[in-house]
Amino acid sequence: MKRKTVMAIAVALVVTATASGHDLFMKLDSYFLAPNTRASVRLLNGTFQKSDGLVARDRFRDISLFAPDLGAPISQSLKWRDERQTTVMEVKTGGPGTYLVGVSTKPREIDLKAPEFNRYLQHDGIPDTLAERKKNNELNKNVRERYSKHVRAMFQVGDELSDDYKRQLNYPAEIIPQQNPYALKVGDTISVLCTVEGQPVANQFVMAGWESRDGKLHLLEARTNARGLATLKLAGAGKWYVKFIHMLPLAHPDLNYESKWASLTFEIRNRKRA
Repeated sequence: MKRKTVMAIAVALVVTATASGHDLFMKLDSYFLAPNTRASVRLLNGTFQKSDGLVARDRFRDISLFAPDLGAPISQSLKWRDERQTTVMEVKTGGPGTYLVGVSTKPREIDLKAPEFNRYLQHDGIPDTLAERKKNNELNKNVRERYSKHVRAMFQVGDELSDDYKRQLNYPAEIIPQQNPYALKVGDTISVLCTVEGQPVANQFVMAGWESRDGKLHLLEARTNARGLATLKLAGAGKWYVKFIHMLPLAHPDLNYESKWASLTFEIRNRKRA
């Protein structure tokens, strides 16, 4: 029997705001590039609009770059520099196509006081863990958390579209678009597959948004369906992000939770459907 599923379609919130203060995103000045040029991919360790700290090179578990024609091995296509509080990856493009770049970090552990942890759950998009703490009368419980972050960005080189955008990078957590965003327009919808350890995750809370030309950040929320898919309406032009944090309690004497963070960024131009 065919299982009936309901797609979670995000609705734009009325307010505008900034993203949370703990995220990791890859962001370009423009996601539309010419072939055979260099571009800066900034690792924003903070919010979608500001980095609050550098990412140490030894934190990287994996760095991946995919395109139809790179013209050189990845080690020759990437260079690094620090720009105040921002780690910058310099990418050399090759031929035309839709490029995918990914970064996965190694796990780290952190101790958090109960009020700080509760605020983090509320503002960073982990309502299910917060609800469980309330249910179990654990809101006053301090925690130790293991976390890792796994980020993707897609940018378009030239006019020719390609399929590298939907590659699975085998990261502990991933957001994989099911349509090429550079084939879409304002008013279209995009479906994203949310995975943890390579498996679709159902009922995952997802946050998204776009930065419009006036610098405002417009926020969306969604839930994945039984197949791990969330559907977002591309309600405006600008630089887009999608993110989720998958958190589970641990039966460990020295750790209470493990979280796996995922983010995806791309850009939608100001072209409406005819």
